[in-house]
Amino acid sequence: MSRYTGKTVVVSGGAEGIGFSIARALGQQGMNVVLGDIDRSTLAKAEAQLQQEGIAVLALPLDVVDTKQWHALAEQAIARFGAIHMLVNNAGIGSGVGKLEDASIDDWRWAIDVNMVGVLNGAQCIVPHIKAHGEGGWLLNVASMAGMSGVPFAGAYTATKVAVVGMSEAWAGELAADNIRVSVLCPAFVKTRIHLSERNRQQAYKSNNNRFENTTAAANASGPAQLVEAGIPAELVGLRVVEALDAGEFYIFTHPSHRKHMKKRFEAIDKAFVKAASSPILQGIDDPEITNFV
Repeated sequence: MSRYTGKTVVVSGGAEGIGFSIARALGQQGMNVVLGDIDRSTLAKAEAQLQQEGIAVLALPLDVVDTKQWHALAEQAIARFGAIHMLVNNAGIGSGVGKLEDASIDDWRWAIDVNMVGVLNGAQCIVPHIKAHGEGGWLLNVASMAGMSGVPFAGAYTATKVAVVGMSEAWAGELAADNIRVSVLCPAFVKTRIHLSERNRQQAYKSNNNRFENTTAAANASGPAQLVEAGIPAELVGLRVVEALDAGEFYIFTHPSHRKHMKKRFEAIDKAFVKAASSPILQGIDDPEITNFV
């Protein structure tokens, strides 16, 4: 019997792509699956597929920006399955390619509200339910390799994914006492429809000033679409997540070739600390060490 058998996972953005692959992989391990997604037609197809595979599933509409929808989902999930043991904060939007001056404030607010505030909304709604039953559980936040190293011409997306990594690091220490294990998934390019995120842009983030919105199709024609199409299959990400959760990994990576880029970044950071340590300006300063990092 799997450690996941009979337990329940909530997956935001669970109707397709990475979210669906994680939901399916965990369902195959015996978990009850609650799919939340803003795209109702795709959600219905995902629910039907999991049902055909014998996975216990509940599919509910979810705009992660809307806290009322989060709480409604939690209530229905508990009514159906009794308790929630895992949250996968997966829902997110891609920012495409664009210059700093081409993004309107609505573009930034859209990215921040979905990619960052959506993660906060999910955690604030679901984690108390996991704490309540006292059995422990899991919180998996989906970030990106962009959360580990800034991506030029994708400022809004990068900023939100860096935030998700930081939130995960903070919550890992905070939730350990409740036996809730936190992990953060940082994939690079995966074959999904994230480059078509504009199809789900909520009305609140649309305006005549959305220069990025108006240029997304042209940018994707030669840039992100090709990179995404060349990405790894989403199915592999779900399998990798189960493997990593079993091993208790905090940082979950799917593209080991990116290690060399991370190594360069860490070396640059280390050199910056060395320079700070040798600065005459900073000599003799009392610098208490912070020891509660992940």
